Parts: sequence; structure tokens; C-alpha cells
Amino acid sequence: MSKGADIDNARPRAIAALAVHFRDLDIAEDAFADAASAYLEKGISADNPAAWLITAGKRKGLDAMRKRNAEERAADGLALVRDMTEIITFPEPIQDERLRLIFICCHPAIALEARVALALKVICGLPVAEIARVFVTSEQTMYQRITRAKTKVRDAGIAFELPARKEWGERLDAVLLTLELAYTVAYQDAAGERDDGLSAEVARLAAMLAELLPDEAEALGLAALVGLARARENARVDGDGAMVPVSQQDTTKWNIAAIEQAGNWLDQAAQKRAPGPYQVMATIQLTHARRAFDGQVDALAIAQLYDALVALRPGPMVALNRAVAIGTAYGAQRGFAELELIEQDASIVEKLEHARPYHVARGDLLAKLDRKAEAAEALERALKLDPPSAERLFLQSKRDALLG
Repeated sequence: MSKGADIDNARPRAIAALAVHFRDLDIAEDAFADAASAYLEKGISADNPAAWLITAGKRKGLDAMRKRNAEERAADGLALVRDMTEIITFPEPIQDERLRLIFICCHPAIALEARVALALKVICGLPVAEIARVFVTSEQTMYQRITRAKTKVRDAGIAFELPARKEWGERLDAVLLTLELAYTVAYQDAAGERDDGLSAEVARLAAMLAELLPDEAEALGLAALVGLARARENARVDGDGAMVPVSQQDTTKWNIAAIEQAGNWLDQAAQKRAPGPYQVMATIQLTHARRAFDGQVDALAIAQLYDALVALRPGPMVALNRAVAIGTAYGAQRGFAELELIEQDASIVEKLEHARPYHVARGDLLAKLDRKAEAAEALERALKLDPPSAERLFLQSKRDALLG
């Protein structure tokens, strides 16, 4: 395993331990970064990289605290380091460091989007630019939100402790959204260019959350949603490295066991009689997955499910996906009419201009209406928004076919 992979794999455990130790997210992140730099520069070879990075991070953090004129705090912290010879372990009910810290970061005193962004930055290690993209906002705006959230954590004295189980409910929406958006970022990387194992890690955490909260229908729904997306990973790229749309994927490459597990999670969720957006989104993906069993996809059912999703989770991206689904079920003309309804709101269009899916959907519907020049222009706009390599190859091929 490479040194970089050692650091990526150790990051969640080390950040969690350092954050609990210093009770300051900025110090924890800076200390980890300094320790990681030392790990690379000195060519450290450790049997347990996480342990080395935690120990080194504590020293680096204490050095930084001294430089900030915090001599007394540093002295106290140094005594703690001498006493703590073991890696921090956490008691039940959540032993996993990353999931535990996600719950801690998703404190209800912080605005929902800000706490989710904070969790994505601190625990998942996502660049601010990627977080801004999934929130369909500017990098500067997202940076400001994360900074304010960190300040809130510090100034309000928010405890780095897992709340009692009875209080998990008020944090659950943010935890689910954190995992959803983390997986969205990972899923965009169809070619597997990321070397941080984010896709597998989010799937693991979603499954763990479903196990920890078996009575929460939406936790089961998210686990199903992520599991269904993961089930198709081996079919998402063709021999040339280009992305393959779900409707064109070779179903023999899909993971049938993962699909069946997702179906079981959805069955459990349905028994709770508490419908929610994650269950609907997972059901949409399960409807696509039917093609692996009987070769059929019920486009009308998918369009109707998007009607339900718009009611449960209104927003421009859901409305956009609904327009595409309507175009598949009822014809491109009707789908494009739905898209034009969305475009009547100038504020929404301003946001969507920075979202690749908007331009891709527009190009797809225009192509089906034989408006090839306009479709190619829409795909060109998508290409200017820095898609991952597999998606870029796919979009370039579609654009070239329209222009040829």
C-alpha cells in the first residue's frame, strides 16, 4: 500500500481522535496535515499508520497551540499525551470513529447545510470545491459556511461527545444527508480515479447506520440506495473508459446479492409505515435494477415515483430528474415542457447553470427532439464544468455524434 493510501485510510480515525483530544476542529485538521506531511517526508514505515499519525498529530497540535500563546493549555495537553499510550477507543453504541464524529459534527445548533458541509470537509476529507458542487453553490460561499460552522462549534463550546441515543433523532437528517452527498461525490467517479475508498466507506457506514437504527425507515432507505448504486459499479465504464448510462449497462456485471440486500432493507423500511425521500429514491433505483431479473424497466412507475419524491423533497435537482423521467415515460416533448417550467424561475436557472446534470438533461431531451445543435451546445456547457474522466469521454462522444 502506498504512503498516500496509508494517510487516506488513517484520516477518519486520526481526525476523530485528534478532534476529541483537542476539542477544536481546526487544530485537529492542521495537526493531522502536519503529521501526514512528516509521514511522507520522513518515509515512515509504521505497522499501524493511524497510531503513528495520531501520536504525531498530538505533538504537532501542541506545538501549534504553543505558537498561539497557549502555553498553559499546551502544558496540560502534553501531560495528557504522556498518559495516553493507547489509541483512543470509543464506547458503545458507536465504536466507529468516522460515524461517531459525523454524529458529533451534525449538532442541531448548527444550520443543516452548514453541519453537513462541515462533516463532509472534516470527516470525509472532501475538498471545498467538491462540497460546493454537490450543494450547487460557489466555492467561496461554501468555504464561508464551513468556517462559520467551525466557529460555532468552538465558541458555543459544543461537546465532542456522542449524545444519548434518545437525542440521535434530531441529528439523523443531517447524518443521512452527509452520507448521501459523500456517496454522490464518490459515485461521480465512475472510472475509479479516486484513491480514497470513499465509495466503499460510505456504503459501510450506511449499512452500519441501518444496523444501529433498525427502526428508522429512512436509515434503511439510505442503506438500500447506496447499496443499489454500488451494485452497478462494475458495469459503469466501457472498454474505452467512458461512462455507461444505467439503461445501457450490462446487467450480468451487476452484483445481484447487493441488489437483493437492498430489497430486503426496503422491505424492512416499508414495515415501519414512515415513507420518506430515501425510500423513494431507493425504490427508483430498485425499479431500474429489475432489468437484471426480467429485462424490463417500468418507466411509468419511475415517473410516478419522481412525482412522490418532488412532494417529499422539493428542489431543483429533483425537479430536473423528474423532467427526465417524464421524458422517458411520456415522450421527450412532455419532458422538455417540464424542464421549461423549471427554467421559468431565474433564481433556479442561475443555480443550475453550475450543475452538470442540468446541461446533460437538457442536451438529452433536445437530442430526442432532433434539435441537435442546441443539444450539442448543452453538452458543451456540461463539459466546461470539469466532469470526471469517464463522464467527460461519454459526453464528448455524445456531442461529437450530434455534430457529425
